Amino acid sequence: FRFPDGTFARNRPHPNTLWIDDLYMSVPALAQIGILKGEKECFDDAINQLFQFSERMFCREIGLFIHGSVSDMKHHPKYFWGRANGWALLAMVELLKVLPESYEGRREISEIFIEHIKGLARLQSGSGFWHQLLDRQDTYYETSATAIITYAFAWAINNGYLDAKEYGPVTILAWNAINSRINSNGQIEGTCVGTGMGFDPAFYYHRPVSVFAAHGYGPLIMAGSEIIRFIGKYKTGIVENAFQIYGKNK
Repeated sequence: FRFPDGTFARNRPHPNTLWIDDLYMSVPALAQIGILKGEKECFDDAINQLFQFSERMFCREIGLFIHGSVSDMKHHPKYFWGRANGWALLAMVELLKVLPESYEGRREISEIFIEHIKGLARLQSGSGFWHQLLDRQDTYYETSATAIITYAFAWAINNGYLDAKEYGPVTILAWNAINSRINSNGQIEGTCVGTGMGFDPAFYYHRPVSVFAAHGYGPLIMAGSEIIRFIGKYKTGIVENAFQIYGKNK
């Protein structure tokens, strides 16, 4: 259902609850309907969802989204769940793909997108992964969030939103990390199972992982497709064991 201002909401686990997951469950569909039917209202609805969720749930000081908010909570617990942040990032990518360049609100969405990327980049581990709770380094490395972030970073570089020299190395580091999670049976390991909303850290710390959690498969394939584009576009090299980007291929 929707709040009076049009924001998509749920009555789970409490009445009048916002899930950042729902940006991905709504915005790409609205964007595609806008294209198929030529309905400006769908683009406007998608943009407003991003604005309204961001106003309530995007912590600009660190560039991350909290997982959820409940209307009658005085203070919303700040649990920065990895995959939920991935969903928000992916929703913005899917909208930016289709919005006309001069469309009202596009610039502001791009700014939130870049702020979010900067916040995520600061929290990448030395192994290339992002954590189950992004800002808690004692939570496990989580594959689906890392795959979504890898895809979004690579897409942003390939489409001119990010400087390849600055963000290319961390993107390749992330790709190498998730690539290591494909086992000999072609299964993807380390993906958190479907997850509701919790208001204590233990809930997120102890969510199980499973090779049957489908959330890892699509994002890893999407990441790979953008990495293929990336390595076809840019010259790369190793200097003193550091991966470097040296401009575009001719």
